[in-house]
Amino acid sequence: MTEEPDDFLRAVEAALFVAEGPLTLADLRLHVGEAGDLAGALAVLADHYAGRGVNLVERGGRWHFQTAADLAHILRREREETRKLSRAAMETLAIIAYHEPVSRAEIEAIRGVQVAKGTLDVLMEAGWVRPAGRREVPGRPLIYVTTLDFLSHFGLGSRRDLPGIDDLRAAGLLDPVDLALEGPGNQSVVENDEEDA
Repeated sequence: MTEEPDDFLRAVEAALFVAEGPLTLADLRLHVGEAGDLAGALAVLADHYAGRGVNLVERGGRWHFQTAADLAHILRREREETRKLSRAAMETLAIIAYHEPVSRAEIEAIRGVQVAKGTLDVLMEAGWVRPAGRREVPGRPLIYVTTLDFLSHFGLGSRRDLPGIDDLRAAGLLDPVDLALEGPGNQSVVENDEEDA
């Protein structure tokens, strides 16, 4: 005979189910109160939904239900609009993800070329990047950060889950020019950037 879930666990499950978006622990507490073990309830629910059609996941400190990744092809709409990002947009997104918060001038310094306004607009339209205020320096430039949608789209729990230099090298994702810069006794530019982050 299976044990009936307690009322607190059921309340947490219901709050997550009806939420319009991901919820922080504080958001959940507003719905279910302070009485129960929220972290324990989330762990039980995540374990219960693991391997099912929907999973309970945590992305950037927010919890939500999402369709299991292996079932995405079933739910994909036939008229899915695919948009390929330009190389400039991919480079800009990577710089923001690894160095955030970062200004346009800092992005340009890392890339070595100017960033077209449209590049940042495309990333903001996709919902992966957002302005996060202004840097407290002369001119007060806007600074940019990645969003929760970025984490969710790329299946990351937090920015700490971004691949490191060894992961990128193993996956063959480094540009041959980057690999050529690495000689015996030389560190790559990417490795030096990673150490600064």
